[in-house]
Amino acid sequence: MIRVAVSGMPGRLASAVAAGIASAADLDLSALYNPNRPDESFLGLPILTEHAGVGCDVVFESTEPTVVMDNLRAWRQAGMHAVVGTSGFTEERLDEVRSFWGNDGPGCLIAPNFSIGAVLMMRFAEIAAPHFTGIEIIERHHHDKPDAPSGTSIATAARIAAAGGSSLEDSEELLAGSRGAVVDGVRIHSLRLEATLSSQEVAFSKSGELLSIHHVATEYGSFVDGALLALRYVSSTSGVTVGLDAAIEAAS
Repeated sequence: MIRVAVSGMPGRLASAVAAGIASAADLDLSALYNPNRPDESFLGLPILTEHAGVGCDVVFESTEPTVVMDNLRAWRQAGMHAVVGTSGFTEERLDEVRSFWGNDGPGCLIAPNFSIGAVLMMRFAEIAAPHFTGIEIIERHHHDKPDAPSGTSIATAARIAAAGGSSLEDSEELLAGSRGAVVDGVRIHSLRLEATLSSQEVAFSKSGELLSIHHVATEYGSFVDGALLALRYVSSTSGVTVGLDAAIEAAS
């Protein structure tokens, strides 16, 4: 039985994952953490406000980008494995985690998205990338998402670029930013809308044809299966792993 803590309660992703852990036969929901939620509870467990009180095998970290690094340092010092669902992990932030986490001891898995469909979408985009001359990403999230572009779109752009894909650059911007952000030569357009959870389209073009790979998540439950796979997988790893691919392959 793997003892799991959830940090970031009672956030929407944290609550969905905590409920999934509580329903899993091989995982034990043992602790909840949020320093700003004293005297609150979830599923009968109190929400703890001190790092020192969280003693588990693995922690699912789902807090704001502004505090996630401090939390990860605390979990590393405590010798806990970690699965990170916080958005906004650029390559610079990943390097920062690697610098203090190290390669020995517990594992840390940072995933831009826990949806199995989203992971497949990124993989399909990576496969298609070298066969098209122009590629752009359009991502849509709820209006109160704290950052843009999404971690999923940043990771997708990096994988497309590594496979040899890029956006076409023949159009001049009359208004700065109208062509979107650029990650490794791939354009990302971020939309923030009410009544929207998570949607990403990767649009491909070449002479004579267009291809669109589109993934939509309609509820937070769509992220639970992937999060549980990550929690099971990370407990047998060391160092920092990025993405859910290895966890999915290990479970296959």
